[in-house]
Amino acid sequence: MNTQITQEQELSLAFAAAWHRLEKRLDSNLGAIRGISLAEYRMLRALADAPSAWASRVDLAQTVGLTPSGITRALRPMEKLGFVSTAKSKRDARLALTSLTPAGQELVDDASAVMNDTMKTLIERSPGIQARMDEMIALLEDFGR
Repeated sequence: MNTQITQEQELSLAFAAAWHRLEKRLDSNLGAIRGISLAEYRMLRALADAPSAWASRVDLAQTVGLTPSGITRALRPMEKLGFVSTAKSKRDARLALTSLTPAGQELVDDASAVMNDTMKTLIERSPGIQARMDEMIALLEDFGR
């Protein structure tokens, strides 16, 4: 039995461990300060960045890596809280489009500040990443394709 870890396995485990720690920290800070999870922030951020300020649930699902039904379940409480609104498409009644409300935009802005502060704190502890941030972003984007 071969129990020697390969470099590829080591890379995948390092990615998983780093993501787990980052996700926990961001979830904790977003939850404590703005009352949302990282997954909810990612959905709201995707809506804020949508080209026409409206996005279908399918588009949101592709952006954040959930299923369309997962997006629907996640958006329901946000709609009840007044952070998003949903409307039927004028061209296709089967298609529901979602957008941020002004309260939702304010939440995204506040949560983005929390994200920035959290990341700055984490990056300050990692001078190697701080010095090579552009390279790190490019490598991760390339890896994600």
